[in-house]
Amino acid sequence: MASLMEELITVLKRERDIYKSLIPVSERKTAVLIREDLRELQKVTDEEQKLLDEAYAADKKREKIIADIGVVLNRDPADLDLTTLAKLMARQPEEKKRLSELHDSLKLVMNDLVTVNNRNKELIENSLEMIEFNMNFIQSTRMSPGSNNYNRNASNSYGVDMGPGAFDAKQ
Repeated sequence: MASLMEELITVLKRERDIYKSLIPVSERKTAVLIREDLRELQKVTDEEQKLLDEAYAADKKREKIIADIGVVLNRDPADLDLTTLAKLMARQPEEKKRLSELHDSLKLVMNDLVTVNNRNKELIENSLEMIEFNMNFIQSTRMSPGSNNYNRNASNSYGVDMGPGAFDAKQ
């Protein structure tokens, strides 16, 4: 059991460190979104994706360790979150303290990451709304009759030619 707890603590520290390193990347993404620099956005997004892949791998490893701890403790792994594990470690104050500290630091890091990501989400939504507005505007100008360009011969070049024979009453 002690080796599983050590392994869990190691994986949790790794997850925390990955998420900590994701915060500055997400903040750079905010700046890139504001500047509307698509090339740099692609670079930042690729970097972000690599970190997320690492976080996913660490998360899967953590789930496996918790499942193993569930087998040892004869408990359902779905019921074993960090708070519950810390309570179960009452007889081992050192592990309990480490788990509690990791839980708290992970919570703070995740809150910071959520804040930055929500800001980025708003920026992206605003950009999408602007793109939709521009697309609607372009479509509406294409659908309007004639051209809105005026020149010296505007009366001759604007609108539909209504010259002689344009309207045939006999038809």
